[in-house]
Amino acid sequence: MYRCIIIDDEPIAIRVIRNHLSVFTDFEVVAECRNALEAMPVIQKENIDLMFCDIQMPQITGVDFIRSLSYPPKVIFTTAYRDYAIDAFELNVVDYLLKPISFERFTKAINHFLELEAPQNTLSEHVSTNNNRDFIFLKADKKHYKVNLADLLYFESLGDYVIAYTTDQKIITKERIGHLPDILPAGSFLQIHRGYIVSIDKIESIGAGFVEINGKKLPVGRNYKPRLQKLLSS
Repeated sequence: MYRCIIIDDEPIAIRVIRNHLSVFTDFEVVAECRNALEAMPVIQKENIDLMFCDIQMPQITGVDFIRSLSYPPKVIFTTAYRDYAIDAFELNVVDYLLKPISFERFTKAINHFLELEAPQNTLSEHVSTNNNRDFIFLKADKKHYKVNLADLLYFESLGDYVIAYTTDQKIITKERIGHLPDILPAGSFLQIHRGYIVSIDKIESIGAGFVEINGKKLPVGRNYKPRLQKLLSS
């Protein structure tokens, strides 16, 4: 049985999460709290496996609350704001749910959590390459998808998952973004942020603090700017 806590200052939001969660028999709601300070003693006392946490709350935000915990449980953020997505991914949360939360989207988040709790597989089971390195296999939905490197636009970190964006689809695979440079051909891909690796050939423009690919602006982290400057001067 997985023990959960729900932290949200909106009673309706708590009710929605509780109702969604009631469908899954292996989950138990230990506590429902209106803010992070109310949740703190519960987390210290109880053995919590999964935390559903709002971000915009009185006194302290959900992001700052998670950062304050030495050993936080697994976290699913539930929020009406998209602006904190990068912060959330850097905290390696299980998922980031935007309100109003549909049951279908909620189910995907629960599945992500259950996969994380399952025994870990090796890197080669999730991502593999051939010797010529002109394609990779990405494991998703119990299948291996062959993806041509020429079709890849960029990778986005989603905690313990990575979203691979191609010219015509996106694939979510269970892998940490830090492992990708080991299996991607050097000189073809560039990490520009803790949460993003991009195909150099697909960069359309470079601005102040971002690169643009397929019409989407992706942030450039401070520590990764020298790599981008080296690319511009090459």
